Amino acid sequence: MSASELSMVMQQSLLTVLSIAGPILVATLVVGLAVSIVQAATQINEATLSFVPKLLVVAGILVVMGPDMAARLISLARLMFQTASEVAR
Repeated sequence: MSASELSMVMQQSLLTVLSIAGPILVATLVVGLAVSIVQAATQINEATLSFVPKLLVVAGILVVMGPDMAARLISLARLMFQTASEVAR
């Protein structure tokens, strides 16, 4: 395996991780910030009040974007296996 092939596989891996984890992390961050602002404004300090909305948002994102995320992971796995089989030859 040449250095260019290895760097291409690593670049694809990092882009796949960012495209899968990015939407979940950004949505959780936005919801957490919104809930924190509401908690600070109303002075309600309940731990479940911040946990449950985040959990619902993550579940919703996984339902909506799950098939696309799985397709990206499968595509990355195929790329890795093809690259590994070419090296073995």
